[in-house]
Amino acid sequence: MTREVAIGAVRLSTELPRIVAAGGQAALDALVAADGADLVELRADLFDDPRPTAVVAALERLRTAGRPVILTVRAAAEGGRPLAEGARRELYAAGLAYAASTALASELVPRAHAAGRTVILSAHAMDGTPPPDALLPFVDRAEAMGADVTKLAATARDLEDVRTMLAVTLAARRRGIVTVAMGPAGTLARVLLPAAGSLFTYGHVGTPTASGQLTVTELATLVRRFFSFASI
Repeated sequence: MTREVAIGAVRLSTELPRIVAAGGQAALDALVAADGADLVELRADLFDDPRPTAVVAALERLRTAGRPVILTVRAAAEGGRPLAEGARRELYAAGLAYAASTALASELVPRAHAAGRTVILSAHAMDGTPPPDALLPFVDRAEAMGADVTKLAATARDLEDVRTMLAVTLAARRRGIVTVAMGPAGTLARVLLPAAGSLFTYGHVGTPTASGQLTVTELATLVRRFFSFASI
């Protein structure tokens, strides 16, 4: 990366991927105890009753564990539970004081930066893996909207899809990129894409939040083994 980006006290680097433990309301206890994780992602769209008060209470509890928290309210079109845009906006606004990172449209990006938060803007292709020339413009768009980190996720049906995500990662690795290949073919990519420059790799602590996820424990073991030479 050409600029230094951090989430809370955790500095991001293309040399050593950070492990993110992801989960919703049902995984709250496991997220608090997520040994091996550098960060936790709270998926507010996975709450049974996603009200601001419930999400804020969960964020406060997660912060007691000492790890920075990413707040995500994923849209239904990108794999989240159906939730009105107004409700998503309210959840992000309520969580700004507690989460180290949020992501939504341009209305909330200035507020997040004013609050000293790192902004992740993401795009998910749930039905397959678009070619690089369709994915890379999302990085341009996210940066124009004020993103500190851009996350691109796509469903990988075969190794050629994984190679596509690898090419995208290599092309954008200096720009603060997180890439994820979902699906059975994407399990390999949970370690391969970080080696190419993806800043995060996501694991689960109970129920996977995306297909192809490894557990946080499995990821921590692999990162220790394959990135033992790395330092940041």
